[in-house]
This record gives sequence, structure tokens and C-alpha cells, in this order.
Amino acid sequence: MPDVMSSSRLIGVGVGPGDPELVTVKGVNALREADVVVVPVMDTGERGRAEATVLHYVPQEKVLRVVFALNERTDRARREAAWDAAGAKVAELLAAHPVVAFATIGDPNVYSTFTYLALTIGESVPGVVVETVPGITAMQDLAARSGAVLTEGTEPLTLVPVTAGSAVLKDALAGPGTVVAYKFGRQAAEVAEALRETGRIGDAVWGSALGLPEESIRPAAELDGEPLPYLSTLIAPARREGGRGGKL
Repeated sequence: MPDVMSSSRLIGVGVGPGDPELVTVKGVNALREADVVVVPVMDTGERGRAEATVLHYVPQEKVLRVVFALNERTDRARREAAWDAAGAKVAELLAAHPVVAFATIGDPNVYSTFTYLALTIGESVPGVVVETVPGITAMQDLAARSGAVLTEGTEPLTLVPVTAGSAVLKDALAGPGTVVAYKFGRQAAEVAEALRETGRIGDAVWGSALGLPEESIRPAAELDGEPLPYLSTLIAPARREGGRGGKL
């Protein structure tokens, strides 16, 4: 890896779930102050959601696509090779620029590709400073757009990636509090079944492409088993009895 001056900084910037108005002021400042903004793309080379958001705030010539195996879950060798290649590319950028920003949808510390990049850079590039700027998450945006309340009083909040399996989701739904499910589009039928089995489908809501022209927000009861977009989000609110402040 190239040598990096100790003043070089890698900043993971959360750019929200898709609506460019949901990037924080601090996030916009970080993107604009960086010498180069890296955006993750799949090997198809298509413009990703993070890049589309970033381009509302910085010029195209400042944005650099780096390929990640974002959809690779079975071939570990291919995934690791992609991470290594991405880390090497970002290390080169850090050798040439004092500040490199990495834009990620949602928040850089919540199921983000930035986590793996930061680990790679931290282990291979001495002296680099790694920072993050928090971003609005899909569950926050869906709650706002649908009117679903995430938590009240002493209620817990459980966030489950359905890529971990429907059994994990069922366990969460059987417990107290609100359950949020990420990345469940391909397993929409199993998710609907879990909601019905646990009696949680009545108040649940799902959304995809939040803040984008193709946005869809619907009651979970309308899930018909057909696959949904991969980046779909589900909120199953806590069971609430006792009126206002019942969980205080």
C-alpha cells in the first residue's frame, strides 16, 4: 500500500436513504470539503443511490466510483478480493489527497460497506485518521413518511437484517417492542408469514425507494408474496395498550 501522511483523513459520510434533502448540513460540508468523494457501485457500473444523492452537492468530476461486491453473499473469495481491491484504490487516493470522503446510503455505522473499508484501510495504511458523519436511516425516513412511531417510553427497538434468515425475524417479532426489518425484499413472502404468525401484521408498514420518484409505502397486510426491491424496509410497531404514556 502507498505511504500516507499522518494528516490524511478518510471520512464515511451517511447520505440518507435516497432523498437528497435528508443529508445533514455536516454531511454536505464534509462532501464539499473533501478532495475526492468515493461512491460504492456494483460491478455493473450502474449509478448507485449514494452517487445520485452526492451529485446534488458536488460536481461529477469530484466523484469517483469504486467497485464493491455489494450483492455477493456466497462467494467469500470474490467478496474479499473486491474489498481488497477497493481498499487498495482508496489507499492510493489517500496518498494523493489529504481528505477522502466515502458516501454511503443511510448511516456509515449501520450495516454499511464503509465498515469493511475502514477496517481494511486502518490495517493497511498507517497514520490515516478515520471519521464518520452520521446519516438519516431508512427506518427513520419510513417512520416519518408513514406515521409509524418507532418507540415509546420503555419499549425496546430491534433492527433485523432479514438476510440473517426469517427465524431471526420471527424471534424478534415474538418479543416486545418495535421490530424493524432491513433487506427483506427477496424474502417478502417469508416476512409476511412471520408477521401473520406472530399477530404483528395489522399495524406493520413497508417501504422502498424512499424519497425517490418510484417510492412505495404500503401496509404490510398488502404483501402478496411477490418479491420486493432488495432495499425494502419494514416497521412492525410495538403492541400498545393503556392509552397515552402507557409504556412510561
